[in-house]
Amino acid sequence: MRVTVIGAGYVGLVTAACFADVGNTVVCVERDPRRIAALRKAQVPFYEPGLSELVARNAQASRMRFVEDVAQGLPGAQVCFIAVGTPPLPSGQADMSQVRGAAAEIGRCVDGPLVVVQKSTAPVGTVAMVQGIIDQEMAARGVQHWVRVVSNPEFLKEGSAIDDFTRGDRIVLGSRDERAVAVMRELYRPFNRNHEKIMVMDPASSELTKYAANTMLATRISFMNEVARLAEAVGADIEQVRLGMGVDQRIGSHFLYAGAGYGGSCFPKDVKALAFMAREAGLRAELTEAVDSVNQRQKQRLFEKIAAHFAAEGLRGKTIAVWGLAFKPNTDDMRDAPAIDLIEALLGAGARVRAFDPVAMDAARRLWGQREGLELVADAPGALEGADALVVVTEWHAFRSPDFEQLARSLKARVVFDGRNLWEPASVRAAGLQYHGIGRS
Repeated sequence: MRVTVIGAGYVGLVTAACFADVGNTVVCVERDPRRIAALRKAQVPFYEPGLSELVARNAQASRMRFVEDVAQGLPGAQVCFIAVGTPPLPSGQADMSQVRGAAAEIGRCVDGPLVVVQKSTAPVGTVAMVQGIIDQEMAARGVQHWVRVVSNPEFLKEGSAIDDFTRGDRIVLGSRDERAVAVMRELYRPFNRNHEKIMVMDPASSELTKYAANTMLATRISFMNEVARLAEAVGADIEQVRLGMGVDQRIGSHFLYAGAGYGGSCFPKDVKALAFMAREAGLRAELTEAVDSVNQRQKQRLFEKIAAHFAAEGLRGKTIAVWGLAFKPNTDDMRDAPAIDLIEALLGAGARVRAFDPVAMDAARRLWGQREGLELVADAPGALEGADALVVVTEWHAFRSPDFEQLARSLKARVVFDGRNLWEPASVRAAGLQYHGIGRS
């Protein structure tokens, strides 16, 4: 098929590359001149395992190309994905300006039958809004083409997006138009061979499914972080509690890990957006609001533990090593990352910070620049030089089995703060280190 993808960000680029890799001809429309210059050299401007190779392979095979505007990229397309950003406004509402702009451009450029796929995470009612804008623009041109808008929410996890796209557990389509659904079934056929994954529902249900799914996962994380605080208060171990809960088939073991809080581009904004949608509908999503509140509080937990440990002498003049800056492993995404809250709090208390992340160092430099008191170092051992304490914020594999005896020799205060419960406390303490985890007695 001939496919156009408007927006070559995270979702758009993964979508485009995966469809191109199964033989479709895909055109990506991207307005950012720096991003499109990089993509034309097959350089992906963010980190996602395997994506650079996928883009390079399909660009080389002429199945994938990049243009600056919809007028160049849309003619002849059978399917057009809208995959632009929907960042949160201060109210929590999704900013739909880019979606509206993309819809208007489609209406001004469409030259034949077309299925428009709303891929960007957007609130209930977006399919109807996009359809209305396109119809209005076509009417202004005095043309009539069969154009139908379908909701197709993405369920990609950063760090495993290609596998999620090609081997995901469901493909949700929101449409009441049988012809449009048939086109989408054909497009997704290569990814729907082993068992039926396609779920067809009305647009509103499809749009809400995305928000509900992410909010449910965020709820599990915040719940475990709240139980972790209780575990510390009563002398229990949240890791043992997690294991005891996870074997219950009604609960399962996924997303039951206590830690430093969630971040990234999806959970924070989707939780807020769901709460906003409820308010717009005359309701109050009390549990959803609490999920966000617990997470904001949890992001301060590591700093509270560090400050309490050094309460006698204070943090001013102390050097804290930080391992992990991205909000999760296998990505360089630092949006709403717990490490940001921690480092800002440490610097505000007069501490010095030496920080390292396996792939997010460029993102950190763009975020902080030359920040007084903060040194971004080249490797994990470098972060320990002159450090009083070590904090692990991101659960990279490279941090899971350090030499604890070497850590004890390197850290002046001989103390570690395990923000992801990576380590066994007894092993750490046996090396002569003090250990502070999350919810561990």
